[in-house]
Amino acid sequence: MTEDDGGDGNPSALPAVGEAVRDTARDRVGRVMGHEGPYLQVRPLGGGREWDADPRHVRTLSQGELLSALLAEANARSRQRTR
Repeated sequence: MTEDDGGDGNPSALPAVGEAVRDTARDRVGRVMGHEGPYLQVRPLGGGREWDADPRHVRTLSQGELLSALLAEANARSRQRTR
């Protein structure tokens, strides 16, 4: 998915609820939790507070990007536990 057109030439194409995405405006990754008005509600992969994301600045993560983001989240959690 590209920032401009949803990746399929259709500007209105939105990622489905549950899809892992990158919000390029905030440089954050998360899962789509819903659609509200013109925005997507996105929650961090490890849980936490949702944020509104402009669909024009959101793209679906590849499998490799998702695995990398999940690993980074797991590493961050493990560092917090050892302090």
